[in-house]
Amino acid sequence: MAPIDSRRIEAAVAEILVAIGDDPSRPGLLTTPQRVAEAYAEFFAGLDVDPVALLHDEVEMQTDPGERGELVLQRGIALRSICEHHLLPFTGVAHVAYLPAERLTGLGRIARVVEALAARPQLQERLGEEIAEALEAGLAPHGVLVVIDARHGCVGARGPRQAESSTVTIASRGMLAEPARRAEVMALIGGSSA
Repeated sequence: MAPIDSRRIEAAVAEILVAIGDDPSRPGLLTTPQRVAEAYAEFFAGLDVDPVALLHDEVEMQTDPGERGELVLQRGIALRSICEHHLLPFTGVAHVAYLPAERLTGLGRIARVVEALAARPQLQERLGEEIAEALEAGLAPHGVLVVIDARHGCVGARGPRQAESSTVTIASRGMLAEPARRAEVMALIGGSSA
């Protein structure tokens, strides 16, 4: 994929300002196209990132053959993404769990996968699935569960204007797709952080 084309973004934003009946050369809007281009470069920085490669620091887990690792759950990973339908932000948290087989990864790597996949034009439902797929491909765990709870700008600022509502999506694989295991992890996600 090509890098972000800031000049084209700036031209497009200037055209949008004209199209809504404003003057992009007035003092308050003079630097808006540049600022939007800079923001978009940040918002969409994940387009060129391979999320599986972010898990590369995996280490071999010391287990006997047939023994499974214990659950790894990282709660409350902050995320910000841009909804591909209206190009408005959605923000929230991802809770990511996996049952290690023979490979582990650093906890910071999981957050980087979430961040990279969120930094694309995105749908919340697809984001959870993509995070689960990256962990499956990069770690080959016994199971993966991704729960995302987010507030959407398009729901809060337009249409029904439900600013306080949030959307929860779940993606699960392997042993963590089994109802009892999934319920156990969901209880841990909902539990106290103390």
